[in-house]
Amino acid sequence: MSFFVKQMCAVATLFFALGLAARAQTLPVVHVTLVPIDAGAEIFYAKDMGFFAKAGIDVDVQTAANGGAAAAAVAGNAVDIGYSDMVSIASGFAHGVPFVVVAPAALHEATEPTNYLLVAANSPIRTAKDLTGKIVAGSGLGTISGYAPRAWIDANGGDVAAVKFVELPFPQMQPALDAGRVDAVAIAEPFLSIARKTDRIIASPYDAVAKEFLISAFFTTSTWAKDHPDLLNRFVTAMHEAAVWGNANHAKSAEILLKYAKIDPELAANMVRIHYGERLSPALMQPVINVAAKYGKFPPFAADAIIYKPGR
Repeated sequence: MSFFVKQMCAVATLFFALGLAARAQTLPVVHVTLVPIDAGAEIFYAKDMGFFAKAGIDVDVQTAANGGAAAAAVAGNAVDIGYSDMVSIASGFAHGVPFVVVAPAALHEATEPTNYLLVAANSPIRTAKDLTGKIVAGSGLGTISGYAPRAWIDANGGDVAAVKFVELPFPQMQPALDAGRVDAVAIAEPFLSIARKTDRIIASPYDAVAKEFLISAFFTTSTWAKDHPDLLNRFVTAMHEAAVWGNANHAKSAEILLKYAKIDPELAANMVRIHYGERLSPALMQPVINVAAKYGKFPPFAADAIIYKPGR
């Protein structure tokens, strides 16, 4: 090969590399907010495994304290897409916010729950009735973390009206429980695995909603979805790939989770892992919508009404 040809090949390679770099730098950005726990970690997997880049988008990830905060951010156009529990999404929709669910996130499965109601090891509380006059903490008052304990208390002979419910971020739950500032906490992984080493489980409150249902999802507004169909399709494609990958690769996903959630490596490797929904199912959404309607005091609606459908 002549020197000239070699030089031309080198120049062509350089321009190709620069072209790829320029394209990477100009990928459209989708702004997403989520709670940095296992249930919403598909975003991290899609980012680190290159599923977003493969779909032709970049994602700016912002964190929220709970699903209600994420719902408020999406409703206020502070972000494009949010991750939240289905209660928060359903409540917003019922009150006129045009939310649409675009991708499933965490599933509750009674055989492998990832959220429990815990009390201190020496607590006398053992039944729903024992919670009368007590304080129960969830990550958000108007979220599944706040409503599932209510459903369990109602289903097991307790008096919801006689229980005080308060809001605490997941990392603050165990310290508050051990200090006696609250009497019970509805706590999720990865914080659950730490807390259950010293505190006592009294219930799997999500079972009072249904034995299997969609805990959380990714959502946006119908306006943003209508204005950005291509971006949304790319996002949904990447999220589906992340859900399938996450369900099949717990060891690798644990490494990514601990990177973003700042948890102990041993804990990430041994905790009960979330199973992600791989498609939107109205049947898995309806039970939590019904619970949201009951405790949020709004008329229930069909799950199909909140699922995003292109062109609708």
